[in-house]
Amino acid sequence: MENTYRMVAKTFQGLEEVLRDELIALGAENVETGTRMVSFDGDLELMYKANLCCRTALRILKPITKFTANDPDELYDFVRDFNWEDYMTEKSTFSVDSTVNSADFTHSKFVTYRVKDGIADHFRDLCGARPSIRLENADVQLNVHIIDNRVTISLDSSGEPLNKRGYRVEQTEAPINEVLAAGIIMLTGWHGETDFADPMCGSGTFPIEAALIAGNINPGIYRESFAFEKWRDFDSDLFESLYNDDSAERDITCRILCGDKDPEAVRIARRNIKAARLEQNISIVCRPMQEWDENETPGGTLITNPPYGERLRPADMETLYRQLGDTLKFHFQGWNAWILGYAEEHFSAINLKPSVKYPILNGSLECSLREYVLFSGKYNDFRAEGGSVKNTDLQTPQRRHTHRVSDAEWEEETRAFQKKPFHKSRDQKYSGRRDNDRGFDRRDNGGYDRDNYRRESYGRRDNGYERRDNGYERRDNGYERRDNGYGRRDNDRNFERRDNGYSRNNDRNGYSRNDRRDNGYNRNNDRGGYSRNDRREGANGEFRPAGKTFRSNRPERNDAPRQIHDRGPRLGEDATALSNPVYMRSRKPKKDSEAENQ
Repeated sequence: MENTYRMVAKTFQGLEEVLRDELIALGAENVETGTRMVSFDGDLELMYKANLCCRTALRILKPITKFTANDPDELYDFVRDFNWEDYMTEKSTFSVDSTVNSADFTHSKFVTYRVKDGIADHFRDLCGARPSIRLENADVQLNVHIIDNRVTISLDSSGEPLNKRGYRVEQTEAPINEVLAAGIIMLTGWHGETDFADPMCGSGTFPIEAALIAGNINPGIYRESFAFEKWRDFDSDLFESLYNDDSAERDITCRILCGDKDPEAVRIARRNIKAARLEQNISIVCRPMQEWDENETPGGTLITNPPYGERLRPADMETLYRQLGDTLKFHFQGWNAWILGYAEEHFSAINLKPSVKYPILNGSLECSLREYVLFSGKYNDFRAEGGSVKNTDLQTPQRRHTHRVSDAEWEEETRAFQKKPFHKSRDQKYSGRRDNDRGFDRRDNGGYDRDNYRRESYGRRDNGYERRDNGYERRDNGYERRDNGYGRRDNDRNFERRDNGYSRNNDRNGYSRNDRRDNGYNRNNDRGGYSRNDRREGANGEFRPAGKTFRSNRPERNDAPRQIHDRGPRLGEDATALSNPVYMRSRKPKKDSEAENQ
């Protein structure tokens, strides 16, 4: 694999191992799991594959720089000096998404603002113009990740999160995330060998994801675009060849059943199933869960996500879960049922013993995925026949001890990103643009010297000031501070006040505050007749600078309603026609294996 680089795939907590296996199957190297992420090495083709094929990835990030910053100003300085022209131009649009876990950076939005300012000022220095911010569908989408003082800036190759497959044209009130649904199905070990059922399907996410897994259909084929399609190195031929490659797809031979008691939820699920082109593979009915009484097959996998009582609040949650347990016991004998729930009292109402308790983070809720092995008759008879409710394939994950990168390892990682080629158009012409700001140049002198800064960079004589025995004299415009009577000596800090004989050395010898009055001092005389009321006009006492025209002195404004003119663009009648909301690229037709054999 040539031209490889490090990438990061983001996911939900609890699905890291599933995503790791997906990336290894795609050909990733040096795969390492972390908390809600998996890092790996790969090339451009693997990055395209990861976005198209990974079912449990939320984003695929490509780090472009790593550095250390102890405060927002250092962050801004580094961002401003970075070679952004390698990734965008002043005519590009960009967006910044920040994730911060640091005591030095307390707000992620402020980090976003500083990075945005650094990029804008970089291009202003370079060409006098700056790229624009666009919150959605920007040309370049950046991800900033800060832990303590360690900063990583990455290119987001996905754009919209990968859970937004493209087939969900409508949704119910509380739909499950597509990535989470696919990850749960893959955790159970189901790949289409047996029948699948979801009696409380809602928007139809579980049955649709199950059909994609059973047919080995890439989830990314429904998406309209990816962020990497706007990159400079985008290889359209390579991507189209990967997109149109359906050689790994297979026929769906199992039954996929789903339903819901809410007619509106069934209507929404049917729309989504049709948008995914899977209406021939998924059967949906409108009926309560307790009426699922015709189980035609002796075995299968049931996965469902009943309400938690947080957003959806049925009248009696305990009754709902008790009916679910009864339906499983009497109508799904020989099946393996997987229930995603939130409260322990709800699981207790099912009145079945789980074989697996797997923690899953569903949004901000710490949920549990539990398996129930369903059998007919008594448990002792089931054991005597060789049955078991234990699941040795899926074990409760142990607490992960995340490896913290040492300072030496971090320095080595940052050093790898700092090896940038010399850019004549920028470095030669603008290499000194920061000299006037800070008095030193990072590129030339290799470091900052406080003594040189005081002695050379900020010399008084260089700036046009010359020190005199009796004060300061500015030579460039003839301004002299000699009329105030102060005289400063070079060899000590004694000041002589010539107008009234005041001396710093005699400051505490008989000095009294009343001496100023005895000498004829009057504070009002120093103001030269100035009065605070000179700055104000009117009875309210509001501040009114001289030369300004105020509302009270302006002519009366015409309070007649302003006329609004409709000068906006008009759409033709043909432009108002509705189109199919789901976009799919044109793919090559599948080869007919029977025709080839003839």
